[in-house]
Amino acid sequence: QVQLVESGGGSVQPGGSLRLSCAASGFTLDYYAIGWFRQAPGKEREGVSCISTSDGSTYYADSLQGRFTISRDNAKNTVYLQMNSLKPEDTAVYYCNDYFNPQGWGQGTQVTVSS
Repeated sequence: QVQLVESGGGSVQPGGSLRLSCAASGFTLDYYAIGWFRQAPGKEREGVSCISTSDGSTYYADSLQGRFTISRDNAKNTVYLQMNSLKPEDTAVYYCNDYFNPQGWGQGTQVTVSS
């Protein structure tokens, strides 16, 4: 069964950090440009970051201003999103998927940034 499972979310204060994980099963991640998306309450889902398969190059949404870092561990079939200097506007459900051809969405992982 092809599946992506997100984890690592939680509640943190502004300025805090979290590391999200996206574990794949049923297929090999390194054939895909896997990325992170997020959906805040009342807003559309938006792309946050992705990492390519070919050369490991990365993309980040302008709004992140260098606070997030995406990485992948092909041996563990997992993609990570390190989130630093979190802001209340980062509060959302975070999802991972094939960035350019997203398929079925998983449950996501909730990130809440609040004082």
